[in-house]
Amino acid sequence: MASLLLALAIGCTGLYAGFMLIFQTGIMPALARLTDAEFVTAMRRINEAVPRGVFLIVFLGVVAFPVAAFFVPVDGRTDTQKWLVLAGLVCAALNHAVTIGGNIPLNNALAASETTGDEPSAVRAAFEKRWNGFHRVRTLLIVVAFGLLTAAAVV
Repeated sequence: MASLLLALAIGCTGLYAGFMLIFQTGIMPALARLTDAEFVTAMRRINEAVPRGVFLIVFLGVVAFPVAAFFVPVDGRTDTQKWLVLAGLVCAALNHAVTIGGNIPLNNALAASETTGDEPSAVRAAFEKRWNGFHRVRTLLIVVAFGLLTAAAVV
Protein backbone atom coordinates (compact mmCIF):
# COMPACT_ATOMS: atom_id res chain seq x y z
CA MET A 1 0.00 0.00 0.00
CA ALA A 2 2.77 2.45 0.90
CA SER A 3 4.53 1.83 -2.43
CA LEU A 4 1.28 2.54 -4.26
CA LEU A 5 0.78 5.75 -2.27
CA LEU A 6 4.31 6.91 -3.06
CA ALA A 7 3.77 6.06 -6.74
CA LEU A 8 0.54 8.09 -6.73
CA ALA A 9 2.34 10.96 -4.97
CA ILE A 10 5.07 10.92 -7.62
CA GLY A 11 2.53 10.64 -10.44
CA CYS A 12 0.36 13.54 -9.25
CA THR A 13 3.34 15.70 -8.43
CA GLY A 14 4.95 14.96 -11.78
CA LEU A 15 1.78 15.83 -13.67
CA TYR A 16 1.37 19.05 -11.73
CA ALA A 17 5.04 19.98 -12.11
CA GLY A 18 4.72 19.45 -15.86
CA PHE A 19 1.63 21.65 -15.94
CA MET A 20 3.45 24.39 -14.01
CA LEU A 21 6.53 24.14 -16.25
CA ILE A 22 4.44 24.39 -19.42
CA PHE A 23 2.81 27.54 -18.08
CA GLN A 24 6.23 28.93 -17.11
CA THR A 25 8.05 28.10 -20.31
CA GLY A 26 5.36 28.19 -22.98
CA ILE A 27 1.98 29.64 -22.12
CA MET A 28 3.02 32.77 -20.22
CA PRO A 29 5.75 33.72 -22.73
CA ALA A 30 3.20 33.32 -25.54
CA LEU A 31 0.60 35.39 -23.68
CA ALA A 32 3.22 38.08 -23.03
CA ARG A 33 3.21 38.79 -26.77
CA LEU A 34 -0.49 39.66 -26.80
CA THR A 35 -1.99 43.12 -26.55
CA ASP A 36 -3.26 44.16 -23.13
CA ALA A 37 -6.89 43.42 -24.02
CA GLU A 38 -6.01 40.04 -25.54
CA PHE A 39 -3.84 39.09 -22.56
CA VAL A 40 -6.48 40.01 -19.99
CA THR A 41 -9.21 38.15 -21.88
CA ALA A 42 -7.03 35.06 -22.41
CA MET A 43 -6.02 34.85 -18.75
CA ARG A 44 -9.63 35.22 -17.64
CA ARG A 45 -10.70 32.35 -19.90
CA ILE A 46 -7.78 30.17 -18.76
CA ASN A 47 -8.64 30.85 -15.12
CA GLU A 48 -12.23 29.80 -15.80
CA ALA A 49 -11.24 26.61 -17.61
CA VAL A 50 -8.43 25.23 -15.45
CA PRO A 51 -9.89 24.59 -11.97
CA ARG A 52 -12.12 21.66 -12.91
CA GLY A 53 -12.31 17.86 -12.61
CA VAL A 54 -8.99 16.26 -13.45
CA PHE A 55 -6.99 19.34 -12.50
CA LEU A 56 -8.58 19.45 -9.04
CA ILE A 57 -7.91 15.75 -8.48
CA VAL A 58 -4.24 16.23 -9.35
CA PHE A 59 -4.05 19.48 -7.34
CA LEU A 60 -5.40 17.76 -4.22
CA GLY A 61 -3.40 14.59 -4.84
CA VAL A 62 -0.17 16.59 -4.82
CA VAL A 63 -0.60 17.00 -1.06
CA ALA A 64 -2.90 14.11 -0.11
CA PHE A 65 -0.77 11.30 -1.53
CA PRO A 66 2.53 12.47 0.01
CA VAL A 67 0.73 12.84 3.38
CA ALA A 68 -0.56 9.29 3.08
CA ALA A 69 2.81 7.98 1.87
CA PHE A 70 4.53 9.61 4.83
CA PHE A 71 2.16 8.32 7.51
CA VAL A 72 1.53 4.77 6.27
CA PRO A 73 4.11 2.57 7.98
CA VAL A 74 6.57 0.78 5.72
CA ASP A 75 8.78 -2.12 6.77
CA GLY A 76 12.33 -1.42 5.72
CA ARG A 77 11.83 2.27 4.94
CA THR A 78 15.04 4.11 5.67
CA ASP A 79 15.22 7.39 7.54
CA THR A 80 16.48 8.95 4.32
CA GLN A 81 13.38 7.83 2.45
CA LYS A 82 11.12 9.12 5.22
CA TRP A 83 12.83 12.54 5.22
CA LEU A 84 12.74 12.76 1.43
CA VAL A 85 8.97 12.12 1.44
CA LEU A 86 8.50 14.70 4.19
CA ALA A 87 10.62 17.27 2.34
CA GLY A 88 8.64 16.62 -0.86
CA LEU A 89 5.41 17.05 1.07
CA VAL A 90 6.61 20.36 2.56
CA CYS A 91 7.54 21.67 -0.90
CA ALA A 92 4.15 20.61 -2.29
CA ALA A 93 2.34 22.25 0.63
CA LEU A 94 4.36 25.45 0.15
CA ASN A 95 3.45 25.36 -3.54
CA HIS A 96 -0.21 25.27 -2.57
CA ALA A 97 0.29 28.07 -0.04
CA VAL A 98 1.77 30.28 -2.77
CA THR A 99 -1.07 29.34 -5.12
CA ILE A 100 -3.79 30.02 -2.56
CA GLY A 101 -2.19 33.11 -1.05
CA GLY A 102 -0.75 34.66 -4.21
CA ASN A 103 -2.03 33.42 -7.56
CA ILE A 104 -5.68 32.78 -6.71
CA PRO A 105 -6.31 36.26 -5.24
CA LEU A 106 -4.77 37.77 -8.38
CA ASN A 107 -6.94 35.51 -10.54
CA ASN A 108 -10.00 36.62 -8.57
CA ALA A 109 -9.09 40.29 -8.98
CA LEU A 110 -8.62 39.72 -12.71
CA ALA A 111 -12.06 38.13 -12.95
CA ALA A 112 -13.65 40.95 -10.93
CA SER A 113 -12.11 43.56 -13.20
CA GLU A 114 -14.27 42.27 -16.04
CA THR A 115 -17.33 43.96 -14.52
CA THR A 116 -15.62 47.18 -13.42
CA GLY A 117 -14.69 48.39 -16.88
CA ASP A 118 -11.04 49.00 -15.91
CA GLU A 119 -8.64 49.62 -18.76
CA PRO A 120 -6.91 46.40 -19.90
CA SER A 121 -3.49 48.07 -19.56
CA ALA A 122 -4.13 48.86 -15.88
CA VAL A 123 -5.56 45.39 -15.22
CA ARG A 124 -2.56 43.73 -16.86
CA ALA A 125 -0.10 45.97 -14.99
CA ALA A 126 -1.68 44.99 -11.66
CA PHE A 127 -1.69 41.30 -12.55
CA GLU A 128 1.02 40.00 -14.85
CA LYS A 129 4.32 40.72 -13.08
CA ARG A 130 3.04 39.69 -9.64
CA TRP A 131 1.31 36.56 -10.96
CA ASN A 132 4.45 35.50 -12.84
CA GLY A 133 6.57 36.05 -9.74
CA PHE A 134 4.33 33.82 -7.63
CA HIS A 135 4.20 31.31 -10.47
CA ARG A 136 8.00 31.05 -10.69
CA VAL A 137 8.16 30.29 -6.96
CA ARG A 138 5.42 27.67 -7.03
CA THR A 139 6.89 26.05 -10.14
CA LEU A 140 10.28 25.71 -8.46
CA LEU A 141 8.66 24.28 -5.32
CA ILE A 142 6.66 21.63 -7.17
CA VAL A 143 9.59 20.58 -9.37
CA VAL A 144 11.71 20.16 -6.22
CA ALA A 145 8.85 18.22 -4.57
CA PHE A 146 8.73 15.89 -7.57
CA GLY A 147 12.49 15.34 -7.41
CA LEU A 148 12.43 14.63 -3.68
CA LEU A 149 9.54 12.17 -3.92
CA THR A 150 11.18 10.42 -6.85
CA ALA A 151 14.44 10.22 -4.90
CA ALA A 152 12.55 8.64 -2.00
CA ALA A 153 11.42 5.85 -4.31
CA VAL A 154 14.87 5.07 -5.68
CA VAL A 155 17.25 5.43 -2.70
